[in-house]
Amino acid sequence: MDATENIRCEMVAEINSRDNTRKSLEAAHGQVWDTRQLQEDFEVTGFLAPFVAVRRKSDNQKGLLEFCHNPRFYYNFSS
Repeated sequence: MDATENIRCEMVAEINSRDNTRKSLEAAHGQVWDTRQLQEDFEVTGFLAPFVAVRRKSDNQKGLLEFCHNPRFYYNFSS
């Protein structure tokens, strides 16, 4: 267990209890990617739910995305 596990588990539960339609996520966070779109725009370099570490292919910018499980959408890119 890492020092962030409890906090991350709480975040996952809270994220997955929301209305996670693409429309609602876009309204709250801007651009949203499904799995295919994520693979087109980013290289995944790490995973620690509810976050995924990525490298944006267009400019090699490293950052994080949040994600929800069902449906699986990625959003809120931050570098």
